[in-house]
Amino acid sequence: MPEVFVALGDSFTEGVGDRNSKFPNGVRGWADRLAKQLAKKDPELRYANLAVRSKRLHQIVADQLEPALAMNPTLITFYAGGNDILEIRKDMDELLEQYEAAVARLAATGARLVLFTGFDVMLPSVLEPMRRRNWQYNEAVRTLARKYGALLVDHWTFDAYQDKRMWDSDRLHMSPAGHKYMAAQVLELLGVEHTLKIRPLGPMERYGWREMLRRERAWMHEWVVPMFGRKLRGVTLGDNLPPRWPEPVRVSDGLKKLAKRAGRAQVG
Repeated sequence: MPEVFVALGDSFTEGVGDRNSKFPNGVRGWADRLAKQLAKKDPELRYANLAVRSKRLHQIVADQLEPALAMNPTLITFYAGGNDILEIRKDMDELLEQYEAAVARLAATGARLVLFTGFDVMLPSVLEPMRRRNWQYNEAVRTLARKYGALLVDHWTFDAYQDKRMWDSDRLHMSPAGHKYMAAQVLELLGVEHTLKIRPLGPMERYGWREMLRRERAWMHEWVVPMFGRKLRGVTLGDNLPPRWPEPVRVSDGLKKLAKRAGRAQVG
């Protein structure tokens, strides 16, 4: 039986921020990069990515958990809860109970299970409660990784992501460089040699205070206000999007070729 890698989650795992019109939903992401490297070691590897941007934990459990289990995965990556943390109001105890229940089911498969903490994204002071939720979430994930024998990608501790160029313009999703770095970190955690080249980004461009202020205002106007507007309207960017790779594909056949064949590559 071939190895089966299944990725579950939201925009983090879907690949938002790593734009590429040749891939489904117009993005590539760290999970695709990871799958490609794993397939170099095992050409028969199958890969499914069920993640969809903006999904909350309960939606990920409802939509992705059973399909993932039915694929008899040998490797599972699971990140969920980030969008819940960004809710205006959220019961964290309830969220973490739901999260543990999902982890317990995934761990019971016997597959290698990889969990992730969330990065301590710098947010305006008005959003400080959400940062505190993130800290609480991360501590819970670390505890559950130990409890269920899961591998832990402790994103929160990665100094490389202090560089703003590791993030997309919305400051919430990783840039192509960030996704590539994440793929390398997961591969190293799995003990898999890889050919990903992580190149230094070089000196960072410096801005005066007027330009910094202009950029902060633009970010609030272009990303933060629309995000909370969508939350108030009860709509998300993932409402009409399918999973990128809903059924296991043989990665060695070429993900770009598979996407073209399926006619599913589009700009997200």
